[in-house]
Amino acid sequence: MDEAIGKHWILLRGLARESTHWGDFVPLLQDAFPASRISLIDLPGTGCYYRKASPCSIRAIVESVRGDALAKGLLEKPVSVLGLSLGAMVAWEWLSRHPEDIAGEVLMNTSFADLSPFYMRLRRQSYRDFAELAMTRDIFRRESRIVRLVSNRKDRYEAIIDEWARIQKARPISTKNALRQIVAAATYKPSNSNPQRPILLLNGQGDRLVSPSCTVAIKNKWDLEFRSHLRAGHDLTLDDGEWVATQMQDWVAQLIRKR
Repeated sequence: MDEAIGKHWILLRGLARESTHWGDFVPLLQDAFPASRISLIDLPGTGCYYRKASPCSIRAIVESVRGDALAKGLLEKPVSVLGLSLGAMVAWEWLSRHPEDIAGEVLMNTSFADLSPFYMRLRRQSYRDFAELAMTRDIFRRESRIVRLVSNRKDRYEAIIDEWARIQKARPISTKNALRQIVAAATYKPSNSNPQRPILLLNGQGDRLVSPSCTVAIKNKWDLEFRSHLRAGHDLTLDDGEWVATQMQDWVAQLIRKR
């Protein structure tokens, strides 16, 4: 499978976000892998599937996403998957259930229920923000709170909030689907089997939503390749997309050298 690593990337977003939220990271990734194909898939209940009900389990989300990939002809050869947060859980379970589909994975700022306590998977200081998000009906105010929770790039807040508000107005994720995704993420426990493909773990030390220690717990259990950004928040590609693309590029080159 090593020969397929980095040739075709499928990108999976996190909780209540869609593929458009990748923003300017996509061209950055394309610059890092100019000969590679990049495909974006929305999780059920988000993006082009915002009218579809989201499953309440990661396993069911995987089967929906994989079915979408098959229907679009994306799995003719093994793919590399980049997943953020909830998207990383989907990527891990996809590899566990269908290893023949996957060449390798890069997983960012994620957590598993059996490795980290709930108050680390959702940091205590974010509880108030989540409560206020649930009660806020104004789209601009809600997206403003989300941006401030997941990003540390204060210099970009205004532009990002405007863009994310436009996305939410165009393809609003329902409260019901957001809650379904939360349930799926909160209850996800992967199997204990070792991953059958190379995995790179990335986190941001400035993550105020999920404790960076959750990624370290995954790294320690399976002895996986791990790299950490000293300042970035939960939305790692938003805060420093160039750094993420560089780590991915270096990791793939490292795997190729080891052949």
